Amino acid sequence: MEIVKNLNHPEGLALKLLKLPVHFYRLGLGRLFGERMLMINHVGRVTGKQRSTVVEVIRHEQRDDSYLIASGWGPRTDWYRNLLSRRRATIQVAGRTKPVRVEPLPQEEATEIVAGYFWRNRAMAKRLLPRLYGYAVDGSKSDFYEVARHVPMVRLIPTR
Repeated sequence: MEIVKNLNHPEGLALKLLKLPVHFYRLGLGRLFGERMLMINHVGRVTGKQRSTVVEVIRHEQRDDSYLIASGWGPRTDWYRNLLSRRRATIQVAGRTKPVRVEPLPQEEATEIVAGYFWRNRAMAKRLLPRLYGYAVDGSKSDFYEVARHVPMVRLIPTR
């Protein structure tokens, strides 16, 4: 598998397009995304300011109503670092707001989840992953393990 080591985060028009869903949520239109995406409302670890980020849901676990999400641009992404810093946030998904606890996933579990995501979304994954995140997978376990090394995942578990 090929992984681009110094993957650049999006900027300019690409960044604006990726931030567009935040505005949908703020306008009360987050329901349009169903459970495919969610907005995380978190606190900046340095600034202490409220931040919002919309991410794709990799999997929704019915047993505990948790959501699995991945940091596609790696472990240095601000929202990911903010979540690990506080371990608490709120999410908006399918028109509901929920407080959540944040748990990082062990690499073995993340590898299995990445593999399942790939097989469920094969056509899109083969086109989108190389262009957007800088890596391509051929379907082998070693590829999924490598992706899980570069793309950390967390479980967002609703709290009371």
